[in-house]
Amino acid sequence: MFLEMVKTMALSKAEVKKRYAVQNIELINKLEKDRSVLVVCAHYANWEWNVSINNYVKAKGYAVYQPVSNKYFDNFVKSVRAKWNTTLITQNQTVKTVVRDKRDGIKGVFGMVSDQSPQAHKAQYWTDFMGITVPIFNGAEVMARKLDLSVVFLKVSKVKRGYYKAEFIPIAESGKETPENYITDTFLRLTEQQIKEQPEYYFWTHKRWKHRNKQPAHFAKVS
Repeated sequence: MFLEMVKTMALSKAEVKKRYAVQNIELINKLEKDRSVLVVCAHYANWEWNVSINNYVKAKGYAVYQPVSNKYFDNFVKSVRAKWNTTLITQNQTVKTVVRDKRDGIKGVFGMVSDQSPQAHKAQYWTDFMGITVPIFNGAEVMARKLDLSVVFLKVSKVKRGYYKAEFIPIAESGKETPENYITDTFLRLTEQQIKEQPEYYFWTHKRWKHRNKQPAHFAKVS
């Protein structure tokens, strides 16, 4: 994946479209007519190339990112993610950006990797992921319900070395109309399904289960 990130710097728009084929961009373009769209994905396959969907969408594209402590690598990652005119914003800037765009009548497509592991003592939700009880980062759901965003899951499959196909799977057309935890739980089930289909392309080393089975007593274990 790192080698593919380096390769990105030399890829033209036409080349990346050939290597990262988007199956149903019409879903995003339909949803963004009514409201901004939140695209959630996992650390799976080459997630760095997910920002190339900005080559297809009509709305303004944003990529939500977490700064890397190493400033040189952080600058490299940002240069890769910004290559296709995608606007990078931090997690802390996301809500303000959605509110500002909504006020100004701008529709946006916000890409967010949502399978991170929150700090255990700050977790607002615990549930089973791949059969193990872990704290769940539910910021995407909180934002979607509060700001009434459409939510879709970005499923990526590796076709062969250096080639991928991406498919958008709808989760919620209107975030505010979903019950609590629906968006988060649906995202987890879709991520599990994706992993089970091609487990070798999940980023297993990112410590997703480091707080396994350590939920506080006031959180009921999900069966």
